[in-house]
Amino acid sequence: MILERFGDDDLSQVSYLVGCPAAGDAIVIDPRRDIQVYLDRADALGVRITAVTETHIHADYLSGTRELAAATGARIFLSGEGGTDWAYGYDATLLHSGDDIQIGSLTIEAVHTPGHTPEHLMFLVADGSRTTDVDGVGEVGYAFTGDFVFVGDLGRPDLLDEVAGGTDTRYEGARQLFDSLREHFLPLEDYVQVLPAHGAGSACGKAMSAVPTTTVGYEREFAWWVPYVRMGDLEGFTDQLLNGQPDAHAYFSRMKRQNRQGPAILGERPGLAEFSGGAAQAALADGSHVLIDARGLDDIAEGVADGSLTIPAPRRLASFGAWAVDPETDSAGIILLAASEEKAQRMADHLVRVGIDRVVGFIRCLDGIELHSPASVGPEELDGFGHDMLLDVRQKAEFARGTIPGAQQLSAGRVLWDRCELRQGRIVVFCQSGVRSAVAASVLRRAGLDVVELTGGFARYCEATAERRAEKPQLTSAP
Repeated sequence: MILERFGDDDLSQVSYLVGCPAAGDAIVIDPRRDIQVYLDRADALGVRITAVTETHIHADYLSGTRELAAATGARIFLSGEGGTDWAYGYDATLLHSGDDIQIGSLTIEAVHTPGHTPEHLMFLVADGSRTTDVDGVGEVGYAFTGDFVFVGDLGRPDLLDEVAGGTDTRYEGARQLFDSLREHFLPLEDYVQVLPAHGAGSACGKAMSAVPTTTVGYEREFAWWVPYVRMGDLEGFTDQLLNGQPDAHAYFSRMKRQNRQGPAILGERPGLAEFSGGAAQAALADGSHVLIDARGLDDIAEGVADGSLTIPAPRRLASFGAWAVDPETDSAGIILLAASEEKAQRMADHLVRVGIDRVVGFIRCLDGIELHSPASVGPEELDGFGHDMLLDVRQKAEFARGTIPGAQQLSAGRVLWDRCELRQGRIVVFCQSGVRSAVAASVLRRAGLDVVELTGGFARYCEATAERRAEKPQLTSAP
């Protein structure tokens, strides 16, 4: 049996290639949209990708299922569970609980595990080449759990309320998840390896481990949810599961719709054009293009192009890019600031994972581009600084633990869509360190708002406050 794991640290997403070397066939589970990694690995392993599937309709990235099938001729398998409201909108072989996919000696059984989503499937893999049974099926050795069971955590059941227009579906989802664990996960043997679709950093759960895989036995022994399920305590399970879930990014709604309908097939992607400074300046000035600047905070503070989108965390380009660009309403071509064509192509690969497909070119440096320094204010000057709104773009849970007096909260992943919640006038924006607020500030400036960034974020504000308190003279009573 061949088992290859493909981790995407940007979106904290994981996909898998599973193959039978004797038959020379393989299946890819939960592929991302830039598919060359699967093609290259299959070629190196000497196998053909003959099938492609996904555990559910994803919300946090755009699926590569159609893309990979179009490139390889692979057969598509999708969930047929969950009812008509959660039926896929493109052709595929539909799987119901108990159905099998055969890849050489491998039997891949679909098991309906609703909770995170109504249509969710878990895939159980048995390797027939490792059995002496008459039927040649073998024992289940691997569970591809998608967003059902993570390492140390579970898939959140509230996303349908948050991004798909549901009302209180989280409670029914929690009950379904409870039943799925009891009926389909806990009965598996301790040695079964658990391979989830996400790791630490994903917004599809609240406490995922950075460890990439686990086993049923380990989760049975240490997972937080096991005592609740064993005792039949659905109420306690639901309270613990729903409490403290991270804010859902606004772009999740678009991902859900596009993944259900079937993402557009990119096919062979053209190379990126290299812009001169003058050509880029003209394209930016007339509004037909926008620059994505992924330099660090210090470089950005020295000067940025007017209207550019700043993402000072290039390893999170897909995550933050989807906060900054809504491709359903924004028709501007995208120019990337990148030192080389190879780097620009890697950046474009990240962006297509969230459906940002209009990357047309790159510039190597900012020579010839008109620059300005983003407006900022230090924490020491904030008290006397005139502003109409103090905006905390951290998560709700961070905000609840403490913020700057007078601040209002709106997550950075929602500012592009929820600008109606912002006051008119000057807005001072901050996050914990300044990275997320830099993204949010560039989004709001491009929309025409007057935005000032708090230098160093909430962390520096707390330090400055402590320093001021320490400097105050200590009064003592007269002898």
